[in-house]
Amino acid sequence: MSKKTVVLVELLCSKCRQKVMKLISSIEGITSVVLDPSKNTATVIGEADPVKIIKQVRKFKKSAMIVSIGPPKDEKKDEKKDDKSVSCQVYIHSLPKICHGCDA
Repeated sequence: MSKKTVVLVELLCSKCRQKVMKLISSIEGITSVVLDPSKNTATVIGEADPVKIIKQVRKFKKSAMIVSIGPPKDEKKDEKKDDKSVSCQVYIHSLPKICHGCDA
């Protein structure tokens, strides 16, 4: 059964984001990974065990922790939203290319 796991992890620079994405995507059973640098969260959807996810992320960022585990959103609701015209803007403030943790 597919579930949505939200992990709190520091995403300070582009190198941090790449490393976290690579670690999470290496786990079997992952359907989708969405990183949100403004909230410092990684949302993982798939059949993978949340404990495996957090262990992988903690290989890179020791302070990572699970925020929530639950069912993913229903696709029927998403289809209804697609029928309506919705505009969405994403603002990502400038982040350093490499943070102090990645620089070492």
